[in-house]
Amino acid sequence: MSKGVLVDITKCIGCDACTVACKMWNNIDFGENARFHAQERSEVHDKNAFMLDYKNWTKIILHKPEKNGEKVWRYVKFQCLHCIEPGCVASCFATALRRNENGAILFYPNLCVGCRYCMLACPFDVIKYEWEKTFPLIAKCHMCSTRMEQGQAPACIGVCPTNVMTFGDKDDMLALAKTTIQNDAKYVPHIYGEKEAGGTAWMYISDIPFEQLGFNTDITTRPIPEYSYDFQKYTKHAMVGIGTLLTALFLYTKRRNNIAEEEAKKKNN
Repeated sequence: MSKGVLVDITKCIGCDACTVACKMWNNIDFGENARFHAQERSEVHDKNAFMLDYKNWTKIILHKPEKNGEKVWRYVKFQCLHCIEPGCVASCFATALRRNENGAILFYPNLCVGCRYCMLACPFDVIKYEWEKTFPLIAKCHMCSTRMEQGQAPACIGVCPTNVMTFGDKDDMLALAKTTIQNDAKYVPHIYGEKEAGGTAWMYISDIPFEQLGFNTDITTRPIPEYSYDFQKYTKHAMVGIGTLLTALFLYTKRRNNIAEEEAKKKNN
């Protein structure tokens, strides 16, 4: 059964243990971001707040919205949401991105052609490109798929000291989110990820409206692949057609050059 994660934003203290665990498990260089301090975090309040990159597959962002007339602090963990019907997978004609049975969107670098269509197709602006590398690829959270295959939760979840994240079957996580909201009036009546882009494996509950926490709330509830399917189903045929046309032009040009060389030889003789 597809797995899911429920994130309770009200419990996060911004310790960054999850970001460190992500880097350590996936052997990602800490680089210039080796030290994590709350005062250095972005405090912008728009949908571009989550500044992931190829060295940071998950990120903690500090927001200071108002609640009951007073400014409060809220830390938000963000990473790939692992869509149920992912636009990145549908856009990749090289099949370098695939969704496995656990619900994780995996990247196969040996198949990637570097077209970056997946970056355009992602409604959450998650997928990043290794711009600084000589032979760049894309990079994103893969939900620690090897751990899930062994029945374990993703690395970021296991190290959280305040149990911000709950891991389990997706349907159970959705049911838990609904029950939590119904039993506690502090939560806003919205489960982010339940319907956004057709639904995602990572879902969030909060006591602050999501638009005040940097989430892109202007997202369709329709799965992204439905918008592009009618066009993409012709992609392979178009590629074959273009390849055939180019081959024909090459053979035609080669034939004309051969004829021209033969006529030139006759004139010289």
